[in-house]
Amino acid sequence: MNQNTRLAIIGGTGKSGKYLVKQLLRQGFRLRLLIRNPQDFQLKNHLIEIIRGDARRYESVKHLMDGCQAVISMLGQPKGEPSIFSQASKNVIRAMNHFGIDRYIVTTGLNVDAPSDKKSIKTKLATDWMRVNFPETTADKQVEFNVLSSSNVSWTMVRLPLIEQTDERSRILVSLENCPGEKVNSTDLASFVIEQISDTKYVRKAPFIASV
Repeated sequence: MNQNTRLAIIGGTGKSGKYLVKQLLRQGFRLRLLIRNPQDFQLKNHLIEIIRGDARRYESVKHLMDGCQAVISMLGQPKGEPSIFSQASKNVIRAMNHFGIDRYIVTTGLNVDAPSDKKSIKTKLATDWMRVNFPETTADKQVEFNVLSSSNVSWTMVRLPLIEQTDERSRILVSLENCPGEKVNSTDLASFVIEQISDTKYVRKAPFIASV
């Protein structure tokens, strides 16, 4: 895929999503952003098309993805609302099949388990902590992984430690078995996600990444 590609972006107004959008615009990608409250979105750019809607509603997601060649979700959990993740991915995959779109990249936490995992004690403790303190979202993110695994699309689920908001760049470590660090820079995360649009190395896989 090249810079003429139109991308459907979910979660583009979040803390890490903003860095993704900024890098995509710098590289000349055309974007359709799904936003619940467009009046709060201040960035103006001729490459951005705003779609008002909610990722939990299939019609919103379907409208977003019309004319796009790939989908990226950096969706965050709205405060005080039921977990959003598995329903959002179900809607995305359904719309992808409707339009014949194949590439889906989604971010999640290190607490998601995958069959290839060999999590360290530290990563297991962090996973258990999330299960105790955020049981609903943690369980729902695992459901989301299962939804992806049973789908027919070319997905990549990027698993993350703590995200540090910074424009600084670092070296990225990647592992399919264990989280390789305690944090990831938001700029590094954005760069890695953008690489996955055309890179097939992690198709239908769930890599951990971290900055070093």
